[in-house]
Amino acid sequence: MELLKIFNKRTHRPIRKWNHYFDIYERHFNKFCGQNVNILEIGVSEGGSLQMWKEYFGPNANIYGVDILPECKFYEENRIKVFIGSQDDSSFLKKLVQELPQIDIIIDDGGHTMNQQIMTFRQLYPIVKNGGIYVCEDTHTSYWINYGGGFHRRNTFIEFSKSLVDQLHAQYSEQGRLKPDYYTKSIASIHFYDSIVIFDKQEVSKNYILTSGKSKHDPSIRKKKKKSIVKKIEIGFWLIVNSILRFFNLGSIKW
Repeated sequence: MELLKIFNKRTHRPIRKWNHYFDIYERHFNKFCGQNVNILEIGVSEGGSLQMWKEYFGPNANIYGVDILPECKFYEENRIKVFIGSQDDSSFLKKLVQELPQIDIIIDDGGHTMNQQIMTFRQLYPIVKNGGIYVCEDTHTSYWINYGGGFHRRNTFIEFSKSLVDQLHAQYSEQGRLKPDYYTKSIASIHFYDSIVIFDKQEVSKNYILTSGKSKHDPSIRKKKKKSIVKKIEIGFWLIVNSILRFFNLGSIKW
């Protein structure tokens, strides 16, 4: 995997990532490599992952980072820009939206609390381009009490994501409680992995059923079957006639 090779070069600042993330990254990120893309990562830490994204996505990529620690501004370099602020500060996020361009990939690797993850998604998902993706990492904290999580506990990011699965199918609902909304019209798919949830953003139109092929109940097929049966009866009749004629040495009849 190309990204893991970059990670293992160790020529960048420190990076901490779960080992199983790299296969997931490659699966969803590879199509953006070498393109003119804007990447935003929440949670700068020591700046190493920003450098990794810069190398992986190539010379046409612009990398943006967000962190609450002012010293993270130090990690800015060519094509890497860092914003300082808290991801559970609604005012900061609104200001961030105004300063950022449309984003191809957002990676939330920030504080991992339920309020942070949900607020960040609500505020920043709208600036993801059509065809782009939103990634929330370390969603196992949805099961950690100290982070506001817990199994089937309300208002965890996992339960929030489950509700978006419902919105994905809202056009089929026969109950008034579930109606199509912004997410219904903009989420093409949701991918759940161990500790990662990924949202594919795309303008979604109402689906409809396509049909193809011939049904056995199709009138044209019935006509063909009827003709086939008549033909078989006709052939059978003349076979019998010719057998009788040959038996009495009277020749045969061509048909």
